[in-house]
Amino acid sequence: MSEQKEPQWYVIHTYSGYENKVKTTLEKLVENRGLTDMITEVLVPTEEVVEIKDGKTKVTQQKKFAGYVFVKMIYNEEIWYYVRNTRGVTGFVGPNANRPLPLTDEDCIAMGLVADITPVVNYEVGDMVRVIAGPFQDQVCKVESIDSAKQQVTVNVTMFGRVTPVKVDFVQVTRFS
Repeated sequence: MSEQKEPQWYVIHTYSGYENKVKTTLEKLVENRGLTDMITEVLVPTEEVVEIKDGKTKVTQQKKFAGYVFVKMIYNEEIWYYVRNTRGVTGFVGPNANRPLPLTDEDCIAMGLVADITPVVNYEVGDMVRVIAGPFQDQVCKVESIDSAKQQVTVNVTMFGRVTPVKVDFVQVTRFS
């Protein structure tokens, strides 16, 4: 098995109500054992909730995923052992408790663990690009405009003998060379 090089997000299942204790314990473990390069972040995601009680508005912090702690770490047997045997941890989330699966970038974005990752755009208006995904896959098109805010590019696609502008996501096209 090849060693993992970059830290990835893993999900740990904990006893209900032990999320912050597990987080604190893991952070102390990282500090005491000098594992800052192996476990880079421990997170218990929270959100603000507005409660109205007896006519008074109160804003409180509430756990987004009760019973779960998120750990950004480089997986190996030693780190797995430390995390798995932390008091309050019942195991890693995944199909195999002995080899947990990291979260995908899409999962991390959807759960709000990381900010949206902006893909690298290596083409400009007027360049030729190849569509690599979606209904226009394998078509070579000319870039008409780039919308960085929406992470979309408008390309001219030939459909039924006519040139039609179509918006596609940045990740659906690559520079044609």
